[in-house]
Amino acid sequence: MEYYTWILTFHIMAFMSWMAMLFYQPRLYVYHTEHKNTKDFTDIVEVQERKMYKYIGVPAMWATIFSGAFMLYLNPYLLEQDWMIAKLFVLVLLVAYSYSLGAMMEKLKTKDFKYSGNFYRAYNEVPTFLSLLIVGYVVTKVFSLTFTLITITFSLFVIYKVFKQVPKDSKNVQ
Repeated sequence: MEYYTWILTFHIMAFMSWMAMLFYQPRLYVYHTEHKNTKDFTDIVEVQERKMYKYIGVPAMWATIFSGAFMLYLNPYLLEQDWMIAKLFVLVLLVAYSYSLGAMMEKLKTKDFKYSGNFYRAYNEVPTFLSLLIVGYVVTKVFSLTFTLITITFSLFVIYKVFKQVPKDSKNVQ
């Protein structure tokens, strides 16, 4: 346990790096989609997408997972806590979200523009709310169904409002 706080520090830094990618990657997809007819622009955005995902996001995700697993190995008592089980469930959702970004990146690279800029804007809200759940559970060391339901309800409302907003380029169209 002597090194536990150092592992925890590494875990938090890895999580922050992973979240940076999760927060920014969909924003790149917005730019990519909304400028799909400007090849020079999309060529640059594709490089940014690939580097952000491959060199920051995926390594930070695995560093988060391995350091977290090591902390659970050192302190298995945590697995008896409801808040930790809830945190691990949300972690699975974040991992799935992360891999979905990789799949979307590949689709955009092949010029498969299945989703709109608004979809990516709304999708960009997902990691914010998932991280809010994780931080809430970790800080309070409590699984609160009320907190969870309020967060999910508020999240769905925000995502809906973002998805339904009028794109900037079509506001002036009559």
